[in-house]
Amino acid sequence: MSNDERMNPNEGSSEEDKAKGLGSILHGFFVRRHFGPQDHLKPQRWNWPYFVRPLDQRPEAVEPQRTRQRSLGLRFFFLDGVFATISENFYASFVVLFALAYGATNGQIGLLTAAANLLGTLSLFPGARAAERAKSRKAVILVTGGGIGRIMLLGMAILPLFSPSPGIAILSIIVLNGIRAFMSNFSNPGWTSLVADLVLPRIRGRYFSRRNQAMELSALAVAPLAGLIIRKVTGADPYLGYEIVFVLAFAFGVVSTLSFAGIPEPKVNRKPPEKAERLNLLGTLKINPVFTGFVASTFIWSLAIQIGGPFFNVYLVTGLGGTAVTVGISAGVTSVASLIGQFVFGRMIDRRGEISVMKWAGIFIPILPVFWVFMHSPEQVYIVSFLGGFLWAGYNLASFNLLLHVTNEHDRPRMVAFFQTVVFTSAVIGPLLGGYLLDLIGFKMIFAISGAGRLVGIALFFLLVAARMKGRR
Repeated sequence: MSNDERMNPNEGSSEEDKAKGLGSILHGFFVRRHFGPQDHLKPQRWNWPYFVRPLDQRPEAVEPQRTRQRSLGLRFFFLDGVFATISENFYASFVVLFALAYGATNGQIGLLTAAANLLGTLSLFPGARAAERAKSRKAVILVTGGGIGRIMLLGMAILPLFSPSPGIAILSIIVLNGIRAFMSNFSNPGWTSLVADLVLPRIRGRYFSRRNQAMELSALAVAPLAGLIIRKVTGADPYLGYEIVFVLAFAFGVVSTLSFAGIPEPKVNRKPPEKAERLNLLGTLKINPVFTGFVASTFIWSLAIQIGGPFFNVYLVTGLGGTAVTVGISAGVTSVASLIGQFVFGRMIDRRGEISVMKWAGIFIPILPVFWVFMHSPEQVYIVSFLGGFLWAGYNLASFNLLLHVTNEHDRPRMVAFFQTVVFTSAVIGPLLGGYLLDLIGFKMIFAISGAGRLVGIALFFLLVAARMKGRR
């Protein structure tokens, strides 16, 4: 490549080379400024060969420019996942505790989770339509989930500065968390569609498992740190620790957004929006029984999870005497186990398929809530955290791959939106039902009900999905 060509990249280049804006700036900063103008062609210099090599070694990778763009996208998507995980682990486990610090009741905790899930549900189909009609799916993602959604974390951080009454503060937390969920899920159909085009089917098991391993390593360091910050800093001001972790969550979220902005958006031929009407989705449900069964079984599975899920950390603090540090260490233990699970199950998915992994993990996950029934000290939660981290790593990785597998390319945003709408509908009902039952029958009974419901969900998966996909990959 000559100096003139480097100075005039728009001459003789493809449309993908002409990407402008923040993505181009990041590409120039990370590649040309630090590693030289041609180092993006040398994986041994600056990228991670273990997830780029499957692309570079394939004989069909005969279009160098397209291959370079895809490899660059995989790198930035990798970084996006790492920094997004760091951001999430600075706030996800502590929003409920933040509300508890203001004196939230069990009903308000249930409402906190249910409101976020409801707003997330309402955002999915508008998000799918935006992804189908927008010229850039990436722009939709950056503005909504990567932009407005993360600004809500900053809103939580500055909330105590206004010294609101406890009632107003709890309502504000519910609203801010709800807006964050709305924006995050608004971007989800477009995100899933873009990722399916970016990560080729032949490397999905390995790539996502390795990306997730890096994410789990990040979570391993961050979650205990967040709990320690809250414990050590919080003193005369009971909210100062939460302010710090939410600011950190916002800061790392911004870095995640900048990383995602560097992904060259894959081009794909899609149907015109006017041809993708709701009738087509209903027709898809009729002619795609595997997808329909996957949706139905996931509804029951998710409903059972959400009946008990929002209250595990509440019980850990209020029932077993745990602290924010206990919650943080528990999250760290989960990350260690998940890291192991990503390594084990990523390889298993590529060899044996998603169904095998979901069946194996799905048999044991329903047992986890039952362990909570017999706990009598906060340290015992670490055992369940380890088992849960390992099993959920496999189940979630396989479930996401299966969703990409059973949705078609042209209608994927809409099908993903429908799937997520059903999931979030159950996630709205579950916490409300769990909060109601909690006041009637107590923590241990709703944990037992959660386990029984998960058994029903995985049984439906065996009947409606696994049996119909027997022998298929």
